[in-house]
Amino acid sequence: MPPFRPALSPRLALVLLPLCVGLVLGGLLADRGATPVAHAATPAPAPDVLPLPSLAPMLERVTPAVVNIASRTRVAVRNPYFDDPVFRRFFGVPDLPRERVQQSLGSGVIVDAAKGYVLTNNHVVEGADEISVTLADSRTLKAKVLGTDPDTDLAVLQIAADRLVALPIADSSSLRVGDFVAAVGEPFGLGQTVTHGMISALGRTGLRGAGYQNFIQTDAPINPGNSGGPLVNLRGELVGINSMIYSPSGGNVGIGFAIPSNLAVDVMRQLVATGTVKRGVLGVDAQDVTPELARLLGLHEVRGAVLTRVRADSPAAAAGLRAGDVVTAVDGKPVASAQDLHNIEGLTALGASVTVAFQRDGAELSVKATLKAPVVQVIRGEGLDQRLAGVQFTEVGDTLRRQGIGGVSVSAISDTSRAFAAGLRKGDVIVALNRRDLAGSADFARLLALRPRQLMLTLLRGEEAFYLLLQ
Repeated sequence: MPPFRPALSPRLALVLLPLCVGLVLGGLLADRGATPVAHAATPAPAPDVLPLPSLAPMLERVTPAVVNIASRTRVAVRNPYFDDPVFRRFFGVPDLPRERVQQSLGSGVIVDAAKGYVLTNNHVVEGADEISVTLADSRTLKAKVLGTDPDTDLAVLQIAADRLVALPIADSSSLRVGDFVAAVGEPFGLGQTVTHGMISALGRTGLRGAGYQNFIQTDAPINPGNSGGPLVNLRGELVGINSMIYSPSGGNVGIGFAIPSNLAVDVMRQLVATGTVKRGVLGVDAQDVTPELARLLGLHEVRGAVLTRVRADSPAAAAGLRAGDVVTAVDGKPVASAQDLHNIEGLTALGASVTVAFQRDGAELSVKATLKAPVVQVIRGEGLDQRLAGVQFTEVGDTLRRQGIGGVSVSAISDTSRAFAAGLRKGDVIVALNRRDLAGSADFARLLALRPRQLMLTLLRGEEAFYLLLQ
């Protein structure tokens, strides 16, 4: 007879033995009327699972309205050696300008699906020759600029397409610190990205380099490429246009800024209607109150805006304001600095009547003044130099002057002009001519009257500075 071989391996037998013993004991106990011991209870039916909290349903309505914006700007670049005819002849260099193409990426938000209006930042499209908008469904369209406003860093584009989705716009004046928000955009060209946070502060001002300031501050991460994208509330409504970040290191540190939707809508209406934004001014120049000025003027507090100049025939002059007056409030809004006064001017409707509270010789006074549009002197390029024919210039705005930047701005330019072919664009600021700094239009005209052989313009365009040569 062959030797006995167990049907089960020893390991499997050890596993099954306790189970068999349990079954036998259970049967014995059942015979005696005892309740069998349950070794593997059947799981109870699972209760209804509550849905996890998620922003996904809201974002599914928001993201189709968010677009990627790509702009291209062609800039003619000349090497100074190429301007030497001996150098060109010796090395056989053709007498042709070389071009450098600047590319910029940003975001935008569709706010009117029927008309194809897209809101974004001015710095995303400033000076661009070509602008393309890529929708969330991957369609890419050419965009037309309806208008830009550098002072609020806003621009309105228009695209022609069907099946567009627009974002509803909320009343930003109802926002509160602590409200949850989400920022949507395309940072670093990665594709559509959502970040979230809350509103950290409202009415933020005093940011270097910005124009009229009334920012929403948020800790929702805003990165390069998010500029121009929407900041939305938890209902999926537009509450702001993401504009800039504060970053000592260049990366996100949780301090971002967005332009309130109410301000964006007001600017958009003017840009759509006329292509420009008209603002009223008091007609004053001002500076911050310093401890030294406070002592000299007999002020009890180091706050307010000291008027350093009141322009003739201005609303301020008509109201009786004088240089040396210290403005402390406008329509009840405190004025702690010259920037505060500038903000109130720029964010108040043209033609509005305001009450200006000020101090003079220790007395608290107030006057009524009506904001009027500033008188802008337009200078035609052909009257200065034939190489600038087709170009119109104006003095730089108050925002740049407060940053110590003088010169002239290109307010209009013909696309058939010599200057346009060389790379000059509307919105460029000429801060120097042939390496000589300009204080304003008078300096510009004086240097051009010398009939220089070539014009080397030092330009500011957005955050970039470069030379442009005209011969």
